[in-house]
Amino acid sequence: MRTTVNTEGMDEHPESARTAGGGLDRRAELSEFLRTRRARLKPQDVGLPDFGRRRVPGLRREELAQLAGVSVAYYTRLEQGNGRNVSAEVLDAIARALRLSDAEHAHLTHLAKPKQHKKKPPARGQQVRPALRHLLDSIDSVPAYIVGRRSDVLAWNRMAAALFGDWAELPPAERNWARLVFLRPEYRDLFVEWDQKAKDMVGYLRMDAGCHPDDPGLSALVGELSVKSEEFRRLWAAHDVKEKSYGVKRMRHPLVGDLTLSFETFRLVDDAEQSLITYHAEPGTPSAEALRLLASWGADATRAGAQSPTR
Repeated sequence: MRTTVNTEGMDEHPESARTAGGGLDRRAELSEFLRTRRARLKPQDVGLPDFGRRRVPGLRREELAQLAGVSVAYYTRLEQGNGRNVSAEVLDAIARALRLSDAEHAHLTHLAKPKQHKKKPPARGQQVRPALRHLLDSIDSVPAYIVGRRSDVLAWNRMAAALFGDWAELPPAERNWARLVFLRPEYRDLFVEWDQKAKDMVGYLRMDAGCHPDDPGLSALVGELSVKSEEFRRLWAAHDVKEKSYGVKRMRHPLVGDLTLSFETFRLVDDAEQSLITYHAEPGTPSAEALRLLASWGADATRAGAQSPTR
């Protein structure tokens, strides 16, 4: 789909379209991302006078161009999806004017200046090195798993199965965090702040889309979730992005009750599209005792959980 927005205040904006090859339309993605980032800023946020009512929310294009130090015509072309030959310095200036986070800045760069590479057929699936599988098996007290492109779950240990459910029981295509969060009701019960978990998942997929707009698998996943989940459609339309990092999640496990766990993300040096995710509890807390119980039950916990609502 080509961007046709030429004037300020029009209501029609390009949705995330697919290209003829099955991927996402990078120009439409760039256009919508810039428009949504501009719409969230108010003049007073950036030290500009507000001259009253506006037909659309946020800064006008000419205001954003002024802040970034570029011409209105130049910025308009960029927001219409034409990022060819844009310099890194201009993108940095626009990112500062829009007050983008580091993740958003990286996403803007991916969309406006995609890496040039020879097209090749997508791999059937990412492979986890045997040594990493052995490492997962050796971590017997901490839930850990490896996630790949599109948030696919590639490998996991016994504790992850006890905490999240035995993914071995699912077809490989369904071992995907976005599908789990949006299409399986039991995960709404597992994550206490499910809304935040859902928002995070969409942010991760948006980052993937910026890096790999030609990935037909990602396009198919987005299409499926858009059809099956109204909440996913709403969050996807917001164009928010997020990098996997660290934080805290509260869960309500069917066997051991409430847990507050910290998670860490370790991106692999030899494959930046794979990350090791671990969950742990603060020593001496009820959550640490709950994890200890799950570890002691082992396979029995996984089998018992299979009969529970969150499995």
